[in-house]
Amino acid sequence: MSAPLSSELRQKYGVSSSFIKEKATAALPSSPRRRRSPLCLSLPEQKLPSFSSPQVRAVPIRKDDEVSVVRGSFKGRDGKVTTVYRRRWVIHVERVARDKANGASVPAGLDPSKVVITKLKMDKDRKALLERKGKGAGGKGKFSEREVQAMKQID
Repeated sequence: MSAPLSSELRQKYGVSSSFIKEKATAALPSSPRRRRSPLCLSLPEQKLPSFSSPQVRAVPIRKDDEVSVVRGSFKGRDGKVTTVYRRRWVIHVERVARDKANGASVPAGLDPSKVVITKLKMDKDRKALLERKGKGAGGKGKFSEREVQAMKQID
């Protein structure tokens, strides 16, 4: 049996579109979740020295990236990402833990939007991603000097 379409849900149960969007988000598989939770890079990291391309503001988080917590009760803590738990939309960071009632320490799940990447773990795939994202941001909606001169000659 297939799931009812959004219009059918709205008519049958009287639910809002925000409910439908939330339900769709909760049912996402792992790879789209990765694309939906990219993290901001810290300012020094945005201007990566290995490229002449413009800055890249956000990239998907992965294990072994170094992050800094900027919101919440763990604000100001730094550490390396130990786990990216896509099913729960959280990440676990070294030295960010909470104590259970029995005294055991467990890693605290942090929302990815509450942290900033301070250092990327670079490999060939990450470099390719940054080059790709940097190329797209460079001339977005802008004309080069040569194109402007060509347009003037046409007019």
